[in-house]
Amino acid sequence: MHFTKPAWVAHKDTSAKSDSTKRLSIFSVHVHPDGSRIATGGLDAKVRIWSTKPILNPASEESNRPPKSLCTLTMHTGPVLTVRWAHSGRWLASGSDDEIVMIWDLDPNARGKVWGSDEVNVEGWKPMKRLPGHESDVTDVAWAPEDRYLASVGLDSKVLIWCGFTLERLHKLDQHQGFVKGVCWDPVGEFLATQSDDRSVKIWRTSDWSLEAEVKKPFEDSPGSTFFRRLSWSPDGAHITASNATNNKGFVFIAAVITRGTWTSDISLVGHENTVEVAAYNPHIFLRNPAAPVATSNICSVVALGADDRSVSVWQTKSARPLIVAKEVFDRQIMDLSWSWDGMTLYAASSDGTIAVFAFEQDELEGIAPHSVQEQYLSKFGFIPPPLPEGYSHVSSSSHNVTEVRSQSTTFNTTTVGGEVVNVLVAKRNDKKKRVGLTTMASMPFAVSKPLSSKRASFLPDSDVKMGGSKPTSPLVRESFFPTPDEQPFDTPRDQNPPTDVNMASGDPAVSLPVYRTLGGNRQREMVVVKEINDPAAVLTSLGLALPIPATLTRTTAELDGGHVFEGLNSEDGGPTSVHFFKGKQTLWLDYLSSPVIAVHATSQFCAAAMMDGSLNVYSPSGRRMMPTLNLGSPCSVLDGSKNCLLVITQAGLLYSWNVTKKTAFFTPVSVAPLIASPNDTIISALVRPNGTPIVNCSNGTVYSYDPTLFTWVRITDRWWSEGSDVWQGRQRSQSQVANRGIVASIESNLSGPPSEASAETPRPEWWSTAMTLGHLETRLHAARLLDSPVEYKQYLTLYAKKIADEGFRAKGEELIKDLCGPIYWRPGEEKVSGWSPTVVGLIKRDLLKDVLSQFVKSRTLQKLGQDWQDLLKKITSEAM
Repeated sequence: MHFTKPAWVAHKDTSAKSDSTKRLSIFSVHVHPDGSRIATGGLDAKVRIWSTKPILNPASEESNRPPKSLCTLTMHTGPVLTVRWAHSGRWLASGSDDEIVMIWDLDPNARGKVWGSDEVNVEGWKPMKRLPGHESDVTDVAWAPEDRYLASVGLDSKVLIWCGFTLERLHKLDQHQGFVKGVCWDPVGEFLATQSDDRSVKIWRTSDWSLEAEVKKPFEDSPGSTFFRRLSWSPDGAHITASNATNNKGFVFIAAVITRGTWTSDISLVGHENTVEVAAYNPHIFLRNPAAPVATSNICSVVALGADDRSVSVWQTKSARPLIVAKEVFDRQIMDLSWSWDGMTLYAASSDGTIAVFAFEQDELEGIAPHSVQEQYLSKFGFIPPPLPEGYSHVSSSSHNVTEVRSQSTTFNTTTVGGEVVNVLVAKRNDKKKRVGLTTMASMPFAVSKPLSSKRASFLPDSDVKMGGSKPTSPLVRESFFPTPDEQPFDTPRDQNPPTDVNMASGDPAVSLPVYRTLGGNRQREMVVVKEINDPAAVLTSLGLALPIPATLTRTTAELDGGHVFEGLNSEDGGPTSVHFFKGKQTLWLDYLSSPVIAVHATSQFCAAAMMDGSLNVYSPSGRRMMPTLNLGSPCSVLDGSKNCLLVITQAGLLYSWNVTKKTAFFTPVSVAPLIASPNDTIISALVRPNGTPIVNCSNGTVYSYDPTLFTWVRITDRWWSEGSDVWQGRQRSQSQVANRGIVASIESNLSGPPSEASAETPRPEWWSTAMTLGHLETRLHAARLLDSPVEYKQYLTLYAKKIADEGFRAKGEELIKDLCGPIYWRPGEEKVSGWSPTVVGLIKRDLLKDVLSQFVKSRTLQKLGQDWQDLLKKITSEAM
């Protein structure tokens, strides 16, 4: 076996001028099906494509033929956490911290200089389609067999299914209760498996996208701090190997092997000294006895594991011992593993910014079978996938050529897919503020690489390690439909085809681009020692509202994505107060203020600065004043924003909420005095929703919001419900389970609970729990409506209907039905006449009624009521059509 670590495969920190050796973390690596190139994704927000021949052949590396670096793709605005080639080799999918899945297609005309860099792309890849839909970091993507589907998962706890041909979103699976960090497909095409921080592996049926099984036992004590939980399905379809599992109450780190059909985990791969981060099966089936017929008893697989102990192990399922254990290959944990299509080379990527490559000899992986054997064996499952769309051809995994998925009438560089014209991609900067409570991948520090030429991994004694050398040619290597890197025009003198500067707005060539000025010039961000300011105005008011903590400091900052920082700076010597907007260390714009700044806040839509004299400035991202300077009468105590909404609570106790884009207020200023009437009460925190609705959390365990239609404060949740509600969550669930479930659930998770033992022992009336549960659900429904959370509204309405059905409360059920159905002969446009609205939080009430009635018909008491209204609803619907 040959082992190498190519020092030139790196994602460098281009902003670090003092030290060019700084490497940024590599989060993902994947080998192209033809084996000629790999793609990597890193902390620099770039996807990079590299030739494999210089990695495997020292002579090719020395001559730089083919070129080592083939292409750099720069459309993501956050760290790239996953890269995966389609099985056809035609497309590349990447997922990023910017919440976007990007699909890349080869563009023969896109070669040339990388925008904003001195790098030159030998081959061109264009962004073909941008797939928005996730609400947080995209941690993993996977292509289904024959590229029928693409699955993506992320820190929003969602699993999204995309059509592999039109790239349209088909399904959203949202039953995970924690960050989803791994996804893989059954090679048969019957199932999809996902792994999450909720300590479960879920298996989904592709026939109807419902849940087939949930495996929890191996992960009950697994740590929740890993970057990924990448799992893999064996090529014979018999097993899933899942990472981040433990034995012996969490003291032994293992990879769990889950058996198909029974979905049990009786087999463990034991030996790593820290958490297993990733599992990857060799794409080939192996025969225990190559001379014997292909049968279940004669088949085994090879799987590789990468762990946080910086080691890689390779296992063959017919043996209890690993084939190899490569220790201390990296300086930090292993992020990803990828096998070449011929099954002879394993690539590993690490957060230390390097990759390692293990190239096996033919006799070291005994019994490797051609892909045709796998295709023949998988037919025994009898699963018949849905037919391919018209105009698409079958891709045989056993073919020695990568067959084009689309019909021959579709040209190589077209943007038409299956009759659909793909949207033209426009790069969008993601300046959205990071969500509170999410562990961002972008915060991972980089490591300085050590010299790699002398780096050597330690293996088991029976492993033969040869450093360097060329990899023997394998008869299983697939041919590429691309020109090989040797055929790329890297010999062409650069002055014959110089890179052309392009006007990005019009796409037209330009002789030169103007250098635009910034307000602040080329001045870099200065380092300032933070000292206290003795200001007599920084005192508590009669309402107990203090100035923000940064008010007593000389500097206060608000950080955004993309390296942007909005900062207020107060002078110690009586000089002017200023606010600055930075990218990295560079000033983009600045402004001078007449009073010391006490609080700043920034979103992707605006920057706000509150001053000691009670005034407030609001700026656009380019530094224009979006609103006149606002005089609030007293200094700011709380400052918060969400998208284009800005909230302020002053020391005098007045709450303001504005839409800064429209330059309007959501309601007249309202006093928070009713919320803190008791001398012992105070406001712990306050924030604003994207619809302008405030949320105020008080120290008495109650959370309030202001309803402008009722002109009053309303309670949206209360610790009181923990005394008897069956649906109270509080801190009975972990933060990772509730952080992404919705705003109401998130608020409840931050309240103290469950009740004390003393209150639990207090005698309760007969109907205590039932009344508390119904009241709690009704309060939740009002809160979800006010806070504009349609997903939670639908969820709580279903729970409410089920509780009514279980208890047999007919009167409540009839009232709920009539509220959702409205007037029987109602027609669109009659809202003012009837006083009934057909929607709530954007949902159609009569569609919600169908879900409610489905709960009622399951009840022995309300079954007749539900059936009668189902019949009536069908008549109403048919007449309306």
